[in-house]
Amino acid sequence: MTEAAPAHARPRIHLMDEIRGFAVLCMIFYHAFYTLAYIYGIDWGMALLRFFMPAEPFFAGAFIFISGISSDLSRSNLKRGAKLFLVALVVSLATWIVVPQELIVFGILHFLSICMMLYGLCKPFLDRFRFSWWQILVCALLYACTMDISRGVVFFAIQLPDTLFQTSFLFPFGIPGPGFRSSDYFPLFPWIFVFFAGGFFGKLAAGGKFPAFAYKSRIPFLSWMGRHALILYVVHQPVIYGVTWLLELFL
Repeated sequence: MTEAAPAHARPRIHLMDEIRGFAVLCMIFYHAFYTLAYIYGIDWGMALLRFFMPAEPFFAGAFIFISGISSDLSRSNLKRGAKLFLVALVVSLATWIVVPQELIVFGILHFLSICMMLYGLCKPFLDRFRFSWWQILVCALLYACTMDISRGVVFFAIQLPDTLFQTSFLFPFGIPGPGFRSSDYFPLFPWIFVFFAGGFFGKLAAGGKFPAFAYKSRIPFLSWMGRHALILYVVHQPVIYGVTWLLELFL
């Protein structure tokens, strides 16, 4: 079993901050285009959203992967996850009150909070193993095998029973029931495997085995965004709503 270096002895991995910051910046643009398109019905907003949409799984996946790495470096995942879950509930309540047509039921904050708590429970067991690329490959395979679960297909060809999709409580697992809608939706399957792949990869970070360039800061602005990702995620939507309201008012 490899032991993680003490937190105070580990240099900051600025590349992680910068990748997380870039992912947050992409999320902000994506949500801005979504708001312009679907809430305010602006045609050029829809055009930008359609152009940007294919990239959304990639920057969201990068954000989740980095969160997984960070969880392997943390000693308080249960506490962090519980606090984040409360923030996620506040986001759900706020959208229900202010923009009920864009209610967030199980968004990325809900997803990450549960993953953090699950990782915290599993960490004593996972710490028994050294890093191996097989861990990443298994996670990638499980992601591929469950990526179509919301369409009723797993392991590429196995059809799930239709009765599962008649329930209203399986949406956290990627099985939305009748009438389910969440404007931001990141179910546990398949995304949990991206998070845990990051957790396994984090063993390299914990052992100080990242390449030297990962510890150097190159884009301070993105690094700052990465360090303040949660605050930016929570406040960016109200700012977007305000700006788009002004655009609609004056344009």
